[in-house]
Amino acid sequence: MTLERIYADILAVRVIPNVDPVLGKELNLEPHQRSIAIFTSSVDDIGYTALDEATKRAAVDVVYARSFYAGSAHTSGPLSGEMIGILASSSPDEVQSGIDAVLQTVESDAYFEALNKEKTHALYAHVISSSGSYLSKEAGINRGEPLAYLIAPPLEAVYGLDAALKAADVKLVKFFGPPSETNYGGGLLTGSQSACQAAADAFRDSIVRIAQNPLKY
Repeated sequence: MTLERIYADILAVRVIPNVDPVLGKELNLEPHQRSIAIFTSSVDDIGYTALDEATKRAAVDVVYARSFYAGSAHTSGPLSGEMIGILASSSPDEVQSGIDAVLQTVESDAYFEALNKEKTHALYAHVISSSGSYLSKEAGINRGEPLAYLIAPPLEAVYGLDAALKAADVKLVKFFGPPSETNYGGGLLTGSQSACQAAADAFRDSIVRIAQNPLKY
């Protein structure tokens, strides 16, 4: 079954070439991290995936990444979305390159999948063949190891993770117990790239069956 893709939007972007030292201290910047780039995304997990990709394409570090409570349907403003991400580096050119990677990832590489026509029921089953510095640290794995990034609504997430873990030789390295800030759940799994793909496929298939008949157990 082919599910319709749901892409995120980057709602706002700003680069600060030379951040004020007081703000830099609050962001726990290292002395060499003089430049930062800030963005907001309409979908948090896609934003985090994009941050990780930026660390592979530019000399940047993720210094801030947070989801907003209740999700994009209850934002504090039209440019808030579901998350904020901040990249830092020694130069404006590097953070600009990082933001370019973020934009490309959001526009074409990472997406949720809709389980109904209204796109109000969705899942995220994204395989990262080689993790960057951000998600590898979050998962407690070595940089470059594959990840299956699996997210869904609360019940679906728990059931789907069980299916994913049973379908392939993968290990759960990060559990996002529902509800998250955006009322979802899921986890990060690692293994070989093929195992991560098999786990993601099992996650998706099990949730599709729930969507088709939620009360049949």
